[in-house]
Parts: sequence; structure tokens; C-alpha cells
Amino acid sequence: MPVAGYDCETTGTDVRHDRIVSAALVRRAADGGSTTSTWLIDPGVPVPAAAVAVHGLSTKHLRAHGAQPAQALDQIAASLASCLAAGVPILIYNAPFDLRILDAELARHHLPSLADRLGASVKPVVDPLVIDRAVDRYRTGGRKLQDLIGQYRVKPSGQLHDATDDVINAIAVFDAIMGVYPSVPRDAMALHDWQVRQHREWAVDFNQWLKSKGRAPTADPAWP
Repeated sequence: MPVAGYDCETTGTDVRHDRIVSAALVRRAADGGSTTSTWLIDPGVPVPAAAVAVHGLSTKHLRAHGAQPAQALDQIAASLASCLAAGVPILIYNAPFDLRILDAELARHHLPSLADRLGASVKPVVDPLVIDRAVDRYRTGGRKLQDLIGQYRVKPSGQLHDATDDVINAIAVFDAIMGVYPSVPRDAMALHDWQVRQHREWAVDFNQWLKSKGRAPTADPAWP
């Protein structure tokens, strides 16, 4: 399946207030060939030490080498919208986070959202995390990208939390899952709608489990 894999690194995990500091888009064609676009962004705010420990991008480095956010974010959104308009699915591991922080960043800089650029909803999106939960819901253990790399015996590329390497690894995990589970829809739009349903079922079940343990529900049934 042709896909456009996307990933971003950020100053934190709050999609409303944190900022994108790097991003990568890897376009994988049907013949297996690929092209890669990358962005390094000066977020205009200090990068917390906890975030630097994850991705290694310091405030000093980003101020020296990063692009201005409005320009880079507009390029990222335009590239994603172009892929979607052409019917190429965007592949994102844990898609809600990356899409929501991008929309928040675009709004911060008074730029059109992905949906505004498309004049339609953002689809098709492919999320290996959602697919893995659907096909093997009750497997024990973690479901971070590195966990699925091990689960599906994918040879890892580069280092974790490098945007380009994370995209390459997410695409490889997706290919591996599709190879193991032929029942997963192959049509991009059908796969998107299937993931919407599967994620909602998982979120409802997970929230019920949390309530049974006396804990507040945390899973958002909406995807992506």
C-alpha cells in the first residue's frame, strides 16, 4: 500500500500547549521507492530537559538550526494535505497525538488546519497502534512503537525518537501486521473507517475496565 508516514517530536505531551520541534514525512510508493522530507523547528520557547532527554534536541540547537515555526508548519500541513488529496493515506503511530498537536500549532500561527486545506475530514489515516490493538487486543505487555518492533520481529532502523527513523519503523510495523492478519482491510478508506470502529470499541472497553478499578476513564473514543 502506498503510504505517507509522518512523525513529529515535541516539547511535551500536551497537545494544546506544547510545540513541535522536528518532523518527518516519508512517502512510500507502491513499488517500494520512497522520498523523505524533514523539518527542524525553533519552537520559540525553551525545550524542557525531560523532552531533550527523549529526542536530544536542545533549545540552543533549535535556535541555531531550526526554521521559524510558521513557515515550517505551513510546509508540513501542505505536504500532508497534498498526500491526502491524492488519496495516499497518512500513516502515523498514535495518530491522534500528532494530528491534534499539529492542528493546535497551525491555529497558534493563524494557519489553515488540515481539514480546512482539504475542505473535508482528514482521511484516510493509518495507525499501526490501533490496528495492533484490534487484531490482538488482549496481548499482555506494552504497545509503544519499540514494543511492536519486537512483537512483529521488525529490524529496527536508526534510533527511537528520531522522527525519520520512527516513521520508517512505523511503516515496517504496519507492513508486518498486514502480512500476519490478512483480514484487515486493504482499501485505504475502508481501513480508516474500520479503525474508527475498532478504536471506539477498545476505548469503551478500556474505560469500563478503569471504572471497575475505581479509576477515572481516560481513553477518548474519537479517532483520529
